[in-house]
Amino acid sequence: MRILHTMLRVGSLEKSLAFYTQVLGMKLLRRKDYPDGKFTLAFVGYQDEASGTVLELTHNWDTSSYNLGEGFGHIAIEVDDAYQACESTRKMGGKVTREAGPMKHGTTIIAFIEDPDGYKIEFIQKKHPDQ
Repeated sequence: MRILHTMLRVGSLEKSLAFYTQVLGMKLLRRKDYPDGKFTLAFVGYQDEASGTVLELTHNWDTSSYNLGEGFGHIAIEVDDAYQACESTRKMGGKVTREAGPMKHGTTIIAFIEDPDGYKIEFIQKKHPDQ
């Protein structure tokens, strides 16, 4: 068994696709409209679906925003340099909500950003063998 994808409901598919592909550098893997159901599914990721876990962005055509609820935490992405990832995100118009730095009570370098719908994304700086 393996995890295939995580599904997020998004208010604007175009804004979300721009964020995940341009700001975070993911690839649009596939996209399909379902006119009878009035929704579109778009799958994005760093690897193809056979090789890695991806995100499914679900856009219901008649819904422009969602209550994120209290149960969802965040999506975590490993980055080489969390400080640079924050700077790059900011330059691309993304929202940094927690600047890069050591996590509380630990040494791992983390940061948090938000996508256009307010979903939290954590950058976790890759640990190198000498760390």
